[in-house]
Amino acid sequence: MIIGACEITLHLPECHSLKEKRQIIQSIMGKVRRQFAVAVAEVDDNDRWQIASIGISCVSNSSQHAGAILERVQRYIEETRPDLLITASQTDFFQY
Repeated sequence: MIIGACEITLHLPECHSLKEKRQIIQSIMGKVRRQFAVAVAEVDDNDRWQIASIGISCVSNSSQHAGAILERVQRYIEETRPDLLITASQTDFFQY
């Protein structure tokens, strides 16, 4: 069993409050969960209103498949939310 984990850091230049940030992040996380059947959570930068870090994980039988899923999630975020900038992305794989 392979576990793929990805942390994506987003810059939200149009955000002016934590409430606005949380609405945007909750919307993104819900859409990603429904579209890709992955686990998603806000994992860092909770108190910064223009920066968000989200963690995404999936389970697969190969690292290539898990990597492909995580890449599609990142592309999906870029394509559906062009107002947000992905400033960093790190992917790791764990064998269990």
